[in-house]
Amino acid sequence: MTSAVTVSEVCRQEYQALKLGKHKYVIFNLSEDNTEIVVEKVSSSAEYEDFIADLPETECRWGVYDFEYETEAGKQKELVFVSWSPDAAKIKQKMLFAASQEELRRSLKDIAIDIKGIELSEVAYESVLGKARRGN
Repeated sequence: MTSAVTVSEVCRQEYQALKLGKHKYVIFNLSEDNTEIVVEKVSSSAEYEDFIADLPETECRWGVYDFEYETEAGKQKELVFVSWSPDAAKIKQKMLFAASQEELRRSLKDIAIDIKGIELSEVAYESVLGKARRGN
C-alpha cells in the first residue's frame, strides 16, 4: 500500500547533511495536512538517549540516527532508520505512516539497519547494538 504523500526536498538535504557528519540524527513527520513528509527535528547531540527521547509516546515518527559502536576491529558507524509507531498512537495515524514509509525509505540511501518500534524496548540502544553487531 502506498499513499500520495511526497518527501520534501528539505528531508533529502538534511539526510545528506547527516551522512556528511553535520548532524547526529534527523526526525521526520507528516505535514499538518498529511500530504508531505517533513523534517521535524535535526540534532547534533551524540547521545542515542536524546534521539529516543524525541520520539513521542503517543504519535508516530520516522528517524535516522548515525549509530556508532565498538567492535574488535574498532569503531564502526551505521545509519539506523527507525519507524516509530507506538501502541498509544491513533489507528488512522499508524495506517497513514505505514502507507507513507516506503516513499521516505526510497529517498534515503545507505541505510544499514531498519528498526520498527511499537515500544521503547524495540528501539533501545542494546537492541540496536545487537542488530548492528549481527550485521542487519
